Formats: sequence, C-alpha cells, structure tokens
Amino acid sequence: MPVDFSGTWNLVSNDNFEGYMVALGIDFATRKIAKMLKPQKVIKQDGDSFYIHTTSSFRDYLLEFKVGQEFEEDNKGLDNRKCKSLVTWENDKLVCVQTGEKKNRGWTHWLEGDDLHLELRCENQVCRQVFKRA
Repeated sequence: MPVDFSGTWNLVSNDNFEGYMVALGIDFATRKIAKMLKPQKVIKQDGDSFYIHTTSSFRDYLLEFKVGQEFEEDNKGLDNRKCKSLVTWENDKLVCVQTGEKKNRGWTHWLEGDDLHLELRCENQVCRQVFKRA
C-alpha cells in the first residue's frame, strides 16, 4: 500500500525558487510576486489517483492524475507550457517526469513525518520546498 499524501499542507520553506522560475522562463515581475507567496496544497488521494489543488493569493493550480498513466499537463498560470507528464512510484516517493520544451523537467513528492517535501526540477535548476500539515 502506498503512503497517503492526503491532507492540507502549508509552505514553510522554499529554496532556489528564483533559479527554478528563471529556468522556466518566467518573467521578472511574476517571479517577484511568486517569491513572496505562501501557497497551500490540498491533496486528495485514492490509491493511485491524485487530486492536488495548490492555492495562493495570486494563482491557483489544479493537477489530477493517476500514477502510471501519462497525461497532457497544461501549465497555464505557471509557465503556460504544455507537456506530457508521467508520475510513478519510486518506493514511497511520487516522481513526475515532464516531457516538453524544457529539458530535465519534473518533480518529486515525499513525506518525512508531518512534512511534505517537493523537489522541482527544470534544466539545471532544483527548487526544494517543504510544507507542514495544516
């Protein structure tokens, strides 16, 4: 049985978000606003089916997927690119590989105690975020 990511999570640390956004090609003004935000994630998990709703005072982003099934992801409101995404389990980690314009793009989610970790990757940049259970 996979780990259960379900819950409400608040951002508490955000390392190298600027570098990650630059790698995505996000404009200066949007980067400055995004760096000040403290988003909240609501994750609903039913086995291998996920619903992840990330909200902030600036933008909302909704991601729904089933582990092991490739899907087209529209990153509207983020970097406005479309990509093919595939999420798989690697032990107790959710690993997403995104194929599109940007190289080495994807993310990894895992739990450590009451902390939700998120590593965001794009080209040669890695952003590490930590969320606490609300």
